[in-house]
Amino acid sequence: MADVTIYTTQICPYCYRAKQLLKAKGVDYTEIDVSMDAARKREMVEKAGGRRTVPQVFINGTHVGGCDDLYALDHQGGLDRLLAAS
Repeated sequence: MADVTIYTTQICPYCYRAKQLLKAKGVDYTEIDVSMDAARKREMVEKAGGRRTVPQVFINGTHVGGCDDLYALDHQGGLDRLLAAS
């Protein structure tokens, strides 16, 4: 199974939607809440190429992007392929 990490905050509706999609696909993921953790937020921004918004999703070390990016990838059929690769 794929190694999925999602950086989130507690009150983000886009984070909720991204997690919903991953759950619907039966994907286990590691959630990192950056709400009150400046060090984790810096880590996320660095790994995401400067992107500061949440969620930021990584699959097998590849930066997928945010919620809209995740849904677009799914719509194009690329999400299932990425999740199948381990």
